Amino acid sequence: MKLRKKVEMLFVQLKRILGVGRLRLRGLCGASDEFVLTTTAQNLRILTKICPAQQHTCKA
Repeated sequence: MKLRKKVEMLFVQLKRILGVGRLRLRGLCGASDEFVLTTTAQNLRILTKICPAQQHTCKA
């Protein structure tokens, strides 16, 4: 049940936050491509929370 909840929450984030309530591309290939792009965006979003960017200091 814990694993299922984790997976379901990822789908909720896809639908609500990334706005994939409805697919815009037609056909099986289009839907597959759109799903891959949105899951990649979601993974990058999660990755930025895990590994925040390093701040560079400028020398004047």
